[in-house]
Amino acid sequence: MSHSDTSVTPTLDQLLTLETTVWQALADGNAQADRALLLPDFLGVYPSGFSDRDGHAGQMANGPTIAAFSLHDARLLPVGADHAMLSYRARYRRPDSRTQEEMYVSSLWQRGPEGWRNLFSQDTPAER
Repeated sequence: MSHSDTSVTPTLDQLLTLETTVWQALADGNAQADRALLLPDFLGVYPSGFSDRDGHAGQMANGPTIAAFSLHDARLLPVGADHAMLSYRARYRRPDSRTQEEMYVSSLWQRGPEGWRNLFSQDTPAER
């Protein structure tokens, strides 16, 4: 989605593309690409605790944190004129692991001058 897109509500495909870009940054170990899609006041809520934008991008200090990933069962919930919630199930594998993991993710995206950026994300491990 271009930065000049002024549509009120993004499509499911548009937000999935942005979310996939965040995951790809984790897979590439690209902290700069990750930070570019997170708002300065980003809040992440994870099984390990809270994280801000620096913490999210900082997890790649030693390289990629994800070896492979796929996103499934995505749903879009518009939340006002400039916000939308993307929820989905993620399957992923960490580097140096053969074990595939799954979690449910909800990401709140906010439209601003630079386009849609992530304000909030919460990960919930999937039951096996």
